[in-house]
Amino acid sequence: MTGASRRIFSVGAALIALSAIGAGVYFIADGRAKESAKSSAKGGATVPVVVVSALEQSLPVRLNAIGNAEAVATVAVKARVDGQIVTVNFKEGQEVRKGEVLFRIDARPFEAALRQAEANYLRDRAQRDHARTQEKRYQELLEKNFVSKDAYAQFRTNAETAEATAKASEAALENAKLNLEYCTISSPIDGYVGRTLLQVGNLVKANDVNPLVVINQVKPIYVNFAVPEQSLPSLRQYMAAGTLPVEALSPGEPKPFAEGRVLFLDNAVDPNTGTIKIRAQFENRDARLWPGQFVNVSVRLYEQPDAILIPSRAVQTGPEGQYVYVVKPDLTAEVRRISVDRTEGDNVVVKGLGKGEQVVTRGALRLSPGAKVQIRSAADVT
Repeated sequence: MTGASRRIFSVGAALIALSAIGAGVYFIADGRAKESAKSSAKGGATVPVVVVSALEQSLPVRLNAIGNAEAVATVAVKARVDGQIVTVNFKEGQEVRKGEVLFRIDARPFEAALRQAEANYLRDRAQRDHARTQEKRYQELLEKNFVSKDAYAQFRTNAETAEATAKASEAALENAKLNLEYCTISSPIDGYVGRTLLQVGNLVKANDVNPLVVINQVKPIYVNFAVPEQSLPSLRQYMAAGTLPVEALSPGEPKPFAEGRVLFLDNAVDPNTGTIKIRAQFENRDARLWPGQFVNVSVRLYEQPDAILIPSRAVQTGPEGQYVYVVKPDLTAEVRRISVDRTEGDNVVVKGLGKGEQVVTRGALRLSPGAKVQIRSAADVT
């Protein structure tokens, strides 16, 4: 046999050997696959799952919305007289009480004006009294025919003129007293002061367009929100039965930080949005609510005594709607169609389940109807 023939023979032998090895691997793999198929046909492996029992408990039925806080009263404080600021008695953002002094305007010009008004009034009052005496004296002389009617008429006119002058002086005196009082600017309400650009020494004008400072009353405080018009019948029904409680919650927080009550419903549905506006009032003693702040609000309508509660993660969504996997007593999985009524934190209130039924919360993606399951702890199931 030549060298070339030997090389051809060696290559052919190698190819035959590789084919034999591949055939052996195929038959082994095929045998294992058939064995696995037989095992699956006899029942298959169980699927590890985590389950939770459906709870039946009394839960409040609520309407949830996003609300916006609004001050009960907002007052723009303005000066009533022209003058120079000599005292600023607050810090920006400070809480103030009704009657608390905020500003003082230089009172010296108004004190001088008051003294002048008092002097004018005393002078005019004395002239009035003298004119009255003269008028009375000449009336007696007229009755005795000692003076003419024209002479008496002149004294009567003088008395009436003096009376009018005295009244004008009295009014000027009262106005001077008011102007002096206006030099002290006090808070008309309880609340929090805002930003002010005024400092000691600034000149202010009476009834200027720009206020000296703005005060918001936040204790109590309003929260305005809107709900769909479909909720209007229920709202009116339960408002007629008594006070509707409202809770305020921070976004992402399950527990409320303030409690209040529904104050009123608007008298018309907004045709553009299909919603009805509602105003609630909160005592807000700790000032957690602030004007302009957005909060989640929850109106409590009534108590549902037999609500079925399960974790929201147990609910699956398919082409035919929402469903859960229920583990039956024989440890097989059953698909159960449900309807979600509402959300309560991380849980949902559902219809279609009974109290105590076990629903799968983890491992549902590996399940199919009738599959056998093995109940495990949460740490054992990914």
